[in-house]
Amino acid sequence: MTLELTFDRVLARHAELSAMLSGEGGATDSAGFVKMSKELAELEPVVAGIRALRALREEMADAAQMMTDDGADAEMKALAEEEFYALKERLPQVERAVQISLLPRDEADDKNAILEVRAGTGGDEAALFAAELFRMYERYAALHGWRFEVLDINDTGIGGFKEASAAITGKGVFARLKFESGVHRVQRVPVTEAGGRIHTSAATVAIMPEAEEVDIRLDDKDLRFDVYRSQGSGGQSVNTTDSAVRVTHIPTGLAVACQQEKSQHKNKATALKLLRSRLYDMERAAKDAERAANRKSQVGSGDRSERIRTYNFPQGRVTDHRINLTLYKIDKVMEGEALEDLVEALIASDQAERLAEME
Repeated sequence: MTLELTFDRVLARHAELSAMLSGEGGATDSAGFVKMSKELAELEPVVAGIRALRALREEMADAAQMMTDDGADAEMKALAEEEFYALKERLPQVERAVQISLLPRDEADDKNAILEVRAGTGGDEAALFAAELFRMYERYAALHGWRFEVLDINDTGIGGFKEASAAITGKGVFARLKFESGVHRVQRVPVTEAGGRIHTSAATVAIMPEAEEVDIRLDDKDLRFDVYRSQGSGGQSVNTTDSAVRVTHIPTGLAVACQQEKSQHKNKATALKLLRSRLYDMERAAKDAERAANRKSQVGSGDRSERIRTYNFPQGRVTDHRINLTLYKIDKVMEGEALEDLVEALIASDQAERLAEME
C-alpha cells in the first residue's frame, strides 16, 4: 500500500470516528465510546501531520507554478523560487515525522516500567556495578520527573547489589527505557585490586512493562506462597519475623521473592506485582520471537543475554554495541544526564529500521 493510500485510510477512519462519537454514526455503549475516544485521540496528531504535509506540498506546487508563469514579473518569480526552495528544505523533515507517526505502536509504550538489575560475572565488583546502574536509572527517572519506587534490594553489605528492583512511574517510561534490557559490561580497576589491573565485570538489566490485572490474570490455584525470615540489612526488626515472601507460579516455575518491607502483606503485594510483570514480559518475548523470524531487529531484540553496552572507566567512554555509538562522558552517563543521548539514539535507530521495512 502506498503512503498516499495509507493517508487516505487514516483520514477516512478519523472522519468515521468523529461522526460516530458525535452521534451521527449511531449509538454505542460506554465501553465502545471509551475505546473509540482513545483511538480518535491517537489519530489526532497523525491527521494533523498528514494535513500539514499535504498543505506543504500544495504550497510547493503553487510556488513552482508561479516560477514558470509567463505572466508573472521577475520579482514575483524570485519570491516564488525562494519560497519553493525553503519549503523543499522542510519537506523531508515533515515527511519523516508523518511516517514515524504511522509506525505501529507498541501497546506497552504507555505503561510504567519495572526495573530489575542483577549482578553477573565478577563477584563483588559486579555487585558494585549493579548498584551504580540502579542509581543511574534512579537519577535518570528524577531528571524526567518520574517516580522511582524501590521494590526490593538484595545487597552485599559492602555497597553492592546482588539484585535490585524498582517500579518507575510516569509518562512514556517504558517507551524510553525498553532498549536498556541486556548485559551491561564494565571495565575498570576494582577498589579491591592491589595490582592496578583492569577487570571486566557485568550486570544484567531487565526493563519490563508493569502489568495490570487486566493484562495478566493470576489464578490462586497456580500460585504457591512461602514465607521466611528476611536476610541481610533491613532494619532492627527485619530478621525477627517471617515477613519475606516468595511466590511461585506453578505452571511456569517462575518464582519471585520480596523481603524489602517489614510487613508480610506489603512484601506479598510487591512479589505479585513483580510476578505479573515478568509473566507479561515473557508473553511479549514469545511474540517478539515469532516476529524475529521475519524481522531481525538490531536494537529491540530483548535478549537478556545479549551484551549491549560497555562502560570503560579508564578511557572514560560508554559504547552501545547495537548502534556502534560511543560517548566519551562516562561520568555524565552514570549521573543519568547523558543517558538521554543513548536513549534518543536507540529510539531513532529503531524508528529508522522500522521505516525501512515500510518502504
